[in-house]
Amino acid sequence: MNQSQNMSHQAGQAKGQAQEKASGMMDQMSNAAQSAKESAQGAGQQMMEKAQGAADSVKDAVGANKRS
Repeated sequence: MNQSQNMSHQAGQAKGQAQEKASGMMDQMSNAAQSAKESAQGAGQQMMEKAQGAADSVKDAVGANKRS
């Protein structure tokens, strides 16, 4: 292999490694984004449940919650 071919080969290897690293980083970012989305959804659900509980407590306190 002459020097030009060797340099071309090394450049190809470096490009492949860079692409693989970038792909791995994109996967990590995607996983982090999905995790953040799930956390936000869970927090939103908890807030809704707490608000409903508070509303029910107020209704009970003023006698507006009619039980069958």
